Amino acid sequence: MTAVPEHAPAPAYRPPAVAPPRFRQLLAAEWIKLRSLRSTSWVLGTGGLTVIGINVNSAVSNAELLAHQPALPPVKPGAPPLPEVMFDPLHTAFVPPAWQLFMIIAATVGGITVFGEYTSGLIRTTFAAVPRRQAVAAAKATVVTAVMLVLGAVVSGVSFGVTQSLLKDYGGLSLGDPGALRAVAAGALLAPLCALVGMAVGAVVRHAAGSIVTAVGLLLLVPALFQGERYRWVKEIGNAMPLSAWQRLVMNPERPYGLGRYPLSVTEAWIVYGAWAVAAVAVTLYVVRRRDV
Repeated sequence: MTAVPEHAPAPAYRPPAVAPPRFRQLLAAEWIKLRSLRSTSWVLGTGGLTVIGINVNSAVSNAELLAHQPALPPVKPGAPPLPEVMFDPLHTAFVPPAWQLFMIIAATVGGITVFGEYTSGLIRTTFAAVPRRQAVAAAKATVVTAVMLVLGAVVSGVSFGVTQSLLKDYGGLSLGDPGALRAVAAGALLAPLCALVGMAVGAVVRHAAGSIVTAVGLLLLVPALFQGERYRWVKEIGNAMPLSAWQRLVMNPERPYGLGRYPLSVTEAWIVYGAWAVAAVAVTLYVVRRRDV
């Protein structure tokens, strides 16, 4: 029998190996983070109702104006025809100020999911538990995209359905009419697109006020600066912005006024949507992986 030395060192403690968390577990964690913030629910709920309310108010106002519009006098022989009244019922479901507000809300919520953890210091705990930073960022992007897609679909669908119901006696549309389904889809996808852009800005700036201001400038102010048509390159830059793509996709194909000299095609508008979403996710993954906490 071999004797054990009295002063033999104790064997080193080795903690049991723990399997890295799976992606669905990261999704669950990010979902808990997002829904645990009461402010997020209030912002999304209030913002969605506000957008719907503005669109519905537009439909009610147009219906009242059309109901009380005096009948046009008969045109005398040889007189020039009276100008045609341009009324687009599809426009009432997608009033630009309402949806621009929705873009800001979506971008803000997307940015909060990133800069919120950096400003509070929680990101250190997250990366200590999950060293794979890109997996964490991908889970954030997936959860934000899913939540904002549902919200965007509800807001876009309700806005279209209610406004066209109010305008049923004045040319209200159904989803089967040309351009209607495309417009609803574009409105639904605008929310996750802007949220992903907000995430990318939040990952780069990492400051609440700075991220929100930068996102607003990128999504709303930059397109306004590149709307002139004197130089084609200026207009092309404006056409490459999400706001311009959305405006093209929600345009009624039977009333295509306002296209300008250098119009954006429907296919190009969808490409702009996809390119911005992919670029936003790529920027978020790269910045989160490369920059220090």
